Amino acid sequence: MEQHSVKRPRSLATEAVHAGREDLAGLGVHAVPLDLSTTYPSYDSRGEAARLDVFAATGARLEGPPVYGRLDNPTVSRFETALARLEGTDDAVAFASGMAALSACLLARGSLGLRHVVAVRPLYGCSDHLLTGGLLGTEVTWVDPAGIADAIRPDTGLVLVETPANPTLAELDLRAIAHACGTVPLLADNTFATPVLQRPAELGASIVLHSATKYLGGHGDVLGGVVACDEEFARRLRQVRFATGGVLHPLAGYLLLRGLSTLPVRMRAASASAEVLAGRLAADPRVAAVHYPRIGGAMVAFEVHGDPHEVIAGVRLITPAVSLGSVDTLIQHPASISHRVVDERDRRAAGVSDRLLRMSVGLEDVEDLWDDLDGALRAAALAGAVSSGS
Repeated sequence: MEQHSVKRPRSLATEAVHAGREDLAGLGVHAVPLDLSTTYPSYDSRGEAARLDVFAATGARLEGPPVYGRLDNPTVSRFETALARLEGTDDAVAFASGMAALSACLLARGSLGLRHVVAVRPLYGCSDHLLTGGLLGTEVTWVDPAGIADAIRPDTGLVLVETPANPTLAELDLRAIAHACGTVPLLADNTFATPVLQRPAELGASIVLHSATKYLGGHGDVLGGVVACDEEFARRLRQVRFATGGVLHPLAGYLLLRGLSTLPVRMRAASASAEVLAGRLAADPRVAAVHYPRIGGAMVAFEVHGDPHEVIAGVRLITPAVSLGSVDTLIQHPASISHRVVDERDRRAAGVSDRLLRMSVGLEDVEDLWDDLDGALRAAALAGAVSSGS
């Protein structure tokens, strides 16, 4: 008799290549089909009405052929399936951007009367601004991690954290925070770590948020956001997405699914270079402080003794630009750009100093990157010496 061994779970690297693509051979194709349709023909209007009634009541994925692009798209669904597999959650729902994804989470909980949010700084600047500004009717209480349990109220809908945090790369103990949340869902922004380095759902987070624009896409050519969660919350998010229209374009879904296939390779290669650069910066007398996560990653934050704007102006190979997670290395000054919308006092209290620079390390040769950084630091030091008259 033929013996069958117990099938072991596939590795993350294998899932990244194959998740969302399992049916391609059966379809007789190798590349993922790109469906750009906004609407779909149907001669069964009674059946369509019944399916729409089910969606309105439950938010469940439509059975059968698609109806309209704002309800669902086959290409985007493949990306959602793959991302959920990588994060180890039941489901995932994709949006037009990371901020659209966060907005949908706040609206989904707020619609239940749970408009209060407990949050830990630092967060991405626009996330901070969205909460503080109350644009969606939310009320936020900012706390240190130790104060989460005491800050929770009967109307608290979410606890929101980001680890490693943008831009200081501060790390939080997700398992301890999830315990402090009790029955309140913990939303963890996993943009910087990606599921390659960290799977928040395994540590107790109920909701995992990504700005898919960053590492999931990986090439600086696509905007997107995605929420990995359980099926119940995914249904609510689909209803919010349909009502508000924050849908991910099918071409973006195609590019994001393609990006996932190389995500583990890109993250490991960029992280190896980032660790080298962080070590050299830490030993450099022109650098006041270096922040690099214990879990690794491709992000490095550092504070300079001189003028950080001169460092930005001095790079030639590295691109001075907002965003992160691309194949090329990017550097920016958070106090001027990504966190400019955060009140200055709050920004500084969260560790975002005016001398802090945030660098997203790409796939260039590490020696070429160091040569460029060294030259920019030298130019900044020279400019400082000239301005001081020394």
